[in-house]
Amino acid sequence: MIFISLILLGLSALAASQTLITVNVGTRYQIIDGFGFSQAFGRAREYQQVSASTQKYALDLLFSTTSGAGFSIIRNRIGSGGSGDSILPTSPGSPSGTPRYVWDNDDSGQVWFSKQALSYGVKTVYADAWSAPGFMKTSGNEATPGYLCGTTGRSCSSGDWRQAYANMIVQYIKYYQQAGIPITHVGFLNEPDYTVSYSQMQISPNAQEAISFIPILYNTLQSNGLGSVNMTCCDAVGWNMQSTYTTNLVNGGSTRYLGIITSHSYSSDAINLSQTTLRKWNTEAGTGGSYRLVTTWYSNGAPNEGMTWAIKLANAMVNAQLSAYLYWEGFEKNQQQSGSHLIDSADGNGMTISGIFWAFAMWSRHIRPGAQRVQTSGSLNSVITGAFQNADGSVVVVFTNSGTSEQATRIGFQGFSPRSASAWVTRQGTNFGGTGASLSGGVVSVSVPAKSVVTAKLT
Repeated sequence: MIFISLILLGLSALAASQTLITVNVGTRYQIIDGFGFSQAFGRAREYQQVSASTQKYALDLLFSTTSGAGFSIIRNRIGSGGSGDSILPTSPGSPSGTPRYVWDNDDSGQVWFSKQALSYGVKTVYADAWSAPGFMKTSGNEATPGYLCGTTGRSCSSGDWRQAYANMIVQYIKYYQQAGIPITHVGFLNEPDYTVSYSQMQISPNAQEAISFIPILYNTLQSNGLGSVNMTCCDAVGWNMQSTYTTNLVNGGSTRYLGIITSHSYSSDAINLSQTTLRKWNTEAGTGGSYRLVTTWYSNGAPNEGMTWAIKLANAMVNAQLSAYLYWEGFEKNQQQSGSHLIDSADGNGMTISGIFWAFAMWSRHIRPGAQRVQTSGSLNSVITGAFQNADGSVVVVFTNSGTSEQATRIGFQGFSPRSASAWVTRQGTNFGGTGASLSGGVVSVSVPAKSVVTAKLT
């Protein structure tokens, strides 16, 4: 009897040491559109040309919801250069001239890649133009700084090219439709606050150029039966600059035409933009050329480690309330010296899967498009907690522990009664491994190791 009493006392003490997190599915926040990446600038064609076995293995890793990350968004580039890059490689002579569109039904491998993604159930295809063709810009060159001719304050001797640019974008969408690939989102800018030596087009901090073009593109989509395509703006280099753009877009009345506010997170990470209720996407992110791809989850907190990106994702999806997060590129071949892709293959000599890939997988495999973030109360030391309810009713809770101590927790619920519980952990040495999740009396108990992410799914 004494022995039994001691056991009960121990169990009571353990329960008392666990912090209660309450998930209230009745209080809801942003809708989740998903997670994704790009294969732009020829990486789709490179992917297409590897062996069939490598293709299948990598596609399963990227898109499978049982063995991979379950990514659900792809971002394709609308080319703006010469022959083989743009559907409008040469000038029609004037804005009112007849455009000579060229379509090869390949688009640098992006048509093939899009079809592969769709075969796995991907439904969100984002087509994004880095620039207008050079002859439509004030600089006369698609790869040098310049503005779209005809936008506010940007006149050109050749005329106003805004409608011609809108027509080109719409034609690109139509070509994809003909190939059986529905474009769901479209953008006309990429990093307009940054100067590079490849495709680029600028806007001013007051976004006057975007404000004068957005209604034209919107009306062109509408008149061509493409009103369901969501327009985006502005894919800034960082969220601080995107906040400035967004304020000016709101003040200029442009957000009524848009479906998504977009930014990258190179110069500044995601922040909560309260200026508008539009959904927000982080459409590009990466470690940059200084950091190579590594399998490390956590060593010292370097920018190319998985745990570093787990924290970025948790802050973005919970604190900044983003609806989507995209990394730069998914698959590359023999490019491990670069860290801005998720998996790398020597084609036949194995697959190198980055720690960053697993950081994304802990979110994207079980938090599916159409999920909605719900309220959590209670907190754990050094842990960001996010809870989401999927369209099928299941609830997913993600714990991101940046601390050096394991945290034990119980998860209680309001408005939801779990019948089963599963949990997975990623930490150094373990990628998406099963971990204990006990369900008793409607309360789930899990432990979150130091420097780890634990994803619990309740059905």
